[in-house]
Amino acid sequence: MEKIRLRDKEFKLFISEKQIQEVIGKVAEQIKKDLGERNPLFVGVLNGAFMFVAELMRQMNGPYELTFARYSSYKGTNTTGSIHEIMPLTVDVKDRTVVLLEDIVDTGYTMRYVMDKLRREGAREVRLATMLLKPDALKCDLKPDYVGLEIPNDFIVGYGLDYDEMGRAYRDIYSIV
Repeated sequence: MEKIRLRDKEFKLFISEKQIQEVIGKVAEQIKKDLGERNPLFVGVLNGAFMFVAELMRQMNGPYELTFARYSSYKGTNTTGSIHEIMPLTVDVKDRTVVLLEDIVDTGYTMRYVMDKLRREGAREVRLATMLLKPDALKCDLKPDYVGLEIPNDFIVGYGLDYDEMGRAYRDIYSIV
């Protein structure tokens, strides 16, 4: 589909499913190369990253440990500026290499909060893999270790990303018109 409508907003096709899968494949290869024989703990950040996590882990194709956590900082198309821990991590991270799997990094505040929290909890190393990065939206000192694509600071939906919980199931990514 070239255009979709969610509630009161219209979106146009931005990134195809094929391009998304190619990008995720490159991220998977880089992670495997960098981490070698280590046994990292992968942490998928819900809700948005569920499709990215599923495809990444499918392409990783190994005996990795995976868990999930959920944080929120958005209402509609805007960040609220405060981070809510909805579903905290329940796995012990002490002396572990942890790789956070995020759908999109824009301001960076949520991931900075989570990475600092994991370090305080004793993680040996904390890395961040994101499918998408909005460099022009970053508002804190954060440099993801693995980035699928850098994109402009437009509001997007699809492939796990939502507008007020709608639009996550689209296979492609759409940008607001």
